[in-house]
Amino acid sequence: MPQLFHRSANSISKISLAGAVLAAGGLIAFAYTMDRGNYITDVHVVKEQPVPFSHKHHVSDDGIDCRYCHTSVETSSFAGLPATEICMSCHSQIWSNAEILEPVRASYRTGESLQWTRIHDLPDFVYFNHSIHINKGVGCATCHGRVDQMPLMFKENTLYMNWCINCHRTTKVDFPDSTGSNGNKFYSIYEHFQQDLKNHDKDSITVKDIGGTECQKCHY
Repeated sequence: MPQLFHRSANSISKISLAGAVLAAGGLIAFAYTMDRGNYITDVHVVKEQPVPFSHKHHVSDDGIDCRYCHTSVETSSFAGLPATEICMSCHSQIWSNAEILEPVRASYRTGESLQWTRIHDLPDFVYFNHSIHINKGVGCATCHGRVDQMPLMFKENTLYMNWCINCHRTTKVDFPDSTGSNGNKFYSIYEHFQQDLKNHDKDSITVKDIGGTECQKCHY
């Protein structure tokens, strides 16, 4: 039977297969890089706002506490956005005629809220509670970065699920010490962990240890 293919077909087929594998790998790597890149995650991307509000100026320069504007961060899942009246409590007296603040004054006159562009926007199927984290000692900068140094607000971390999970895997919870005199008394319900610490079987307890990586904690 005559030979159907030239001998070079063997080499061509091997090169083609290798090229297909490399192309597939390159495509996967490209997709992964894009998914983790600023174009998708919006990390370090400054978005246009109705007013170019500077956290750096208000927090670092003027010394305004975060809770003055984000009033519900310690008591609610939502940190809260400041009502226009909060802005005007200062800006009815200072910079009262500044053109840059006209949207604030217009909002005050008409009663229509400023339409801020959201920077941190978790999917609807994710439940996150600010008050739980704040009351357990997690600072704002842990998730949001050094907002007090941002002239214009941007996202510091992706807030992807793997980012949150990694945080829960490494963050130590504030367990009471062996005498029970220090730490967050809420965690005293985990008696077996208390015993592990007392017996030096564990040197610390992480959020993961108390169920912080279980699906239902964030996905109801």
